[in-house]
Amino acid sequence: MGAQLRVYRSKIKSAQTTKKITRAMELISASRIQKAQQRVAASAPYSKAITRAVSAVATFSNVDHPLTSEREKLDTAAIVIFTSDRGLAGAFSSSILKEAEQLAELLRSEGKKVEYFLVGRKAVAYFGFRKRSSLKIWTGGTDQPTFETAKEIGDAVVEAYNLDDQEGGVDEIHLVYNRFVSMVTQVPEVVRLLPLEIVEGDVPEVAAVSGSGSNEVYPLYEFEPDAATVLDALLPIYVESRIYNAMLQSAAAEHAARQKAMKSASDNADNLIRDYTRLANNARQSEITQQISEIVGGADALASAK
Repeated sequence: MGAQLRVYRSKIKSAQTTKKITRAMELISASRIQKAQQRVAASAPYSKAITRAVSAVATFSNVDHPLTSEREKLDTAAIVIFTSDRGLAGAFSSSILKEAEQLAELLRSEGKKVEYFLVGRKAVAYFGFRKRSSLKIWTGGTDQPTFETAKEIGDAVVEAYNLDDQEGGVDEIHLVYNRFVSMVTQVPEVVRLLPLEIVEGDVPEVAAVSGSGSNEVYPLYEFEPDAATVLDALLPIYVESRIYNAMLQSAAAEHAARQKAMKSASDNADNLIRDYTRLANNARQSEITQQISEIVGGADALASAK
């Protein structure tokens, strides 16, 4: 009985130690997620302005740019996978890898060869364990992304897109990342990055002359020095902005997922401590009862002997 009691006490101590670690990690993630949300919100105006600028050039010019033109034959597709560098975040990385595998299967069913760009140690470990190759990898700082890393990724994907198929180029590029929805919800997102699909083509409205009814006068755009040069300057920035936004969304989702996972682990530790404490109390009570019975039995035996 004493040995069983020592086992329960050892398990209680182990659960208490685990709870201290998970609770600390939960608090750290809770403090970092606020900053991550603020960075996502701060990047929104810039991303929106770049999107509108690219929309204006693409809508009001007839430039046939390589980054906005659909190719006649799509033989190779690349997937940029955004995972985390660290674990203990529940299904954060595994859900992204699963989504990327489903996208790859869809692309292969269309007769396309699939290449990969990997962001985060979890993706690198996943591909390394399965001995699968990738075009390029980036690790470190997934929970606190920098624009310099986004620029490196953007330059790499644009360079791969501009290469011919014979030189190892790709015909389209997709992003797979976790989009932050709320503290309890993170949704895997799949976005085709290249060729660009301009989704915000709204034209600013100019007030019509009074009395002209519902007629609207739309602005006319002039591009200096020319539309092609403007596109050459804007499109790489647009790509970097989309990638940076994906990295910020992924970082916020990672902190939220880790906080949720650590809170669940702390709750489980509380349940274990409560259960083992009850078992230890029962074992202690049984031990005390047995000792009392032995004392009473010995006293009765002595009394009978007299």
